[in-house]
Amino acid sequence: QVRLVESGGGLVHNGGSLKLSCAPTGRINAISRLGWLRRPPGKALEPVATLTSDGDMVYSESVKGRFAISGSTSMVTVALQMDDLKPEDTAVYYCVASFRKSGSYDYYGQGTQVTVSS
Repeated sequence: QVRLVESGGGLVHNGGSLKLSCAPTGRINAISRLGWLRRPPGKALEPVATLTSDGDMVYSESVKGRFAISGSTSMVTVALQMDDLKPEDTAVYYCVASFRKSGSYDYYGQGTQVTVSS
């Protein structure tokens, strides 16, 4: 079964930068939307950023201006450049993919830990 695999997580100091990447283990066709979700410690899963096949990008208010999503829905590859990281960005980050431009996701990665120290 094809999966999404993330890489690039780690430990960084307050104000630092990290770049997350995600790619599939095999071919996935007809993806319309890619994105990143995160789960902070003890909290629910929350959206971070999305990218559609039309090139539209949406960011959560908490990361707007600091994070940048890039990628290709045809290749099902997506990256997240994270700058000016803050301790509240500490979370497990998941890349996701969907056949639809809204609603639930069809593929999830296994998650990668990002820890920002104060």
